[in-house]
Amino acid sequence: MQELVSAWFGLLSAIRVEGLALLGFVLALAVTLHALLNKREVGAAIGWIGLAWLSPLAGSALYALFGINRVHRRARRLPVLPVRQPGVPQAEPVLVPEPFRPLERAGDALTRLPLTGGNRVALLRHGDEAYPAMLEAIASAEHSIGLSSYIMRDDASGEAFVRALAAAKARGVAVCVLVDGIGSGYFFPAIYRRLEEEGIPAGLFMHSAVPWRMPFLNLRTHKKLLVVDGRIGFVGGVNIGDENRVSLNPPEPVRDTHFRLDGPVVGQLTQAFARDWAFVMGEDLDGPAWFPGLPPAGRIPARVVTSGPDADIEKIEFMVLAALATARHSIRIVTPYFLPSEILLTSLALAAMRGIAVDVVIPQASNHRLVDWATRAHVGPLLRSGVRIWLDRPPFDHSKLMVVDDAWCFIGSANWDTRSFRLNFELNVELYDPDFAAELNRLLAAKMEVQLSRDAVRGRGLPVRLRDAGVRLLLPYL
Repeated sequence: MQELVSAWFGLLSAIRVEGLALLGFVLALAVTLHALLNKREVGAAIGWIGLAWLSPLAGSALYALFGINRVHRRARRLPVLPVRQPGVPQAEPVLVPEPFRPLERAGDALTRLPLTGGNRVALLRHGDEAYPAMLEAIASAEHSIGLSSYIMRDDASGEAFVRALAAAKARGVAVCVLVDGIGSGYFFPAIYRRLEEEGIPAGLFMHSAVPWRMPFLNLRTHKKLLVVDGRIGFVGGVNIGDENRVSLNPPEPVRDTHFRLDGPVVGQLTQAFARDWAFVMGEDLDGPAWFPGLPPAGRIPARVVTSGPDADIEKIEFMVLAALATARHSIRIVTPYFLPSEILLTSLALAAMRGIAVDVVIPQASNHRLVDWATRAHVGPLLRSGVRIWLDRPPFDHSKLMVVDDAWCFIGSANWDTRSFRLNFELNVELYDPDFAAELNRLLAAKMEVQLSRDAVRGRGLPVRLRDAGVRLLLPYL
C-alpha cells in the first residue's frame, strides 16, 4: 500500500513538473513574440526575452507587470481640441528667423500643433515667487481652474492651495485637480484626502492597488501645470511643498524655476490638462469656460510639446535632438538630473566637435545620490569632446532650462534622463525670443563657476569608479 501511495505521489509530482515546464515554455514563447513585435529598442527586447527564457515564470510575470505598455491604447482615444471663438482678435502670423525655420518645421511635424504668436512669459524663482503668483491667479478665477502636480504635499504650502481651490469652488468656479499617484505620497496621498474633504474634484494619476491596473511605477505624470480660466498658464519645475519656499530656510531647500504664460499658447496648455483629465477621470472638459478665445498678450512665438509612453512617446527628446542638430553657435542646458541616452550624448558631443559652445549645468549634489554616481560614470565622452559641465553650488536646484543660439528656449518639467524623455508624462514649452533667452542666460551664467574636469572624473578611485559604473547600468530606471 505504501508503495502504491509513493508511486501515486511520484506520478503527480512528475505531472506537476512537466506541467510547469510546459507552462514556462508557453509563457516564455509568448513574451518573446510580444517583445519582438512591440519593443522598439533592441537592448530592451533582448533583455526581456533573455529573462523570460532564463526564468520563465518570474520573468514572464515581471514582463506582464512592467514590460507591456497598456497606456498607448488608452491615451490615443482621448483627443481634446480647443473651442474656436469667433470675433476674438488673432495674433499676427508667426515668422521665426530663417536659421530657426528647420527647427520650427520639426516642431510642426512632431507636435501637430501650431507655433502660436502673441504670447508673454514671466520667470518666477522658487516657490517664493511662484506660489504667490499662482494663488493670486486662483483667487481671480471666474470660470475654471485646472491644476496638475507631480508632488503636492499636505503641508503649509499644500494647505494654502487647498484653501484657495476650495474658495474658488465655493464661488462657482469649475475646479479640477490631478496629483500623481506615486509622487504625491505613494499609495496613500494625504493631499488627495484633503482635497476630497473639501469636495474638490480630484484624480490620482495611474493609481490603483489592482495589479493589472497599477504596473506603472515608472510611468508617472511629472507635469507641473496650472491653467486658470483658459487664459493664464503656469508651467515649469516647481512642485507644491514647503521645501520650495527657500526664503523660509527649510531643512532641505529646493531651488527651482517656474513660468507664467499668457496668450494663445495657454489654449495648448489647457488642451494638455484636459487630455490628462479625460484619461484619469473619463470626463471631457470643453466649452468657453475652459477654451475661451485668446487674444494676443505679447509678441513671443510659443508652442507646447508633450511627451509620454503613449502617442506622444519621445516627442520632447526628439525636439531636443532637433535643436541640437540645428544649433549654430551655442547650447546651454541646466537640469537637476543628467543621464541622457546614447543618442543624446552623441548629439551633444558632435555639437561640441563642430565648434558649438556647449554648456551643461548640473547640481554639485542632487537629492538622489545614485543619480550623481551614475552621472560621473556617464559624462566622460562629453568632456573628451569639449562639452563643458558645470557644478551648481548647493542648495539643490531643480530647474530644467535649455537655450540654443541665444534665442530658442525650452522650459517645462522634463529632466535630461530616460525617465523623463521616455517613461513619464511631461510637458515643455518652446519659445523663440532673444530677450527671454538673455534672461535665462543670465540665470545660467550665475551657476557656471565650478567646472567638472576630466581629471576629476579620471581621478576617482577604483572602488568609486566600479560603484558609479555599476549604478549607471540602472540608467533606464533612475
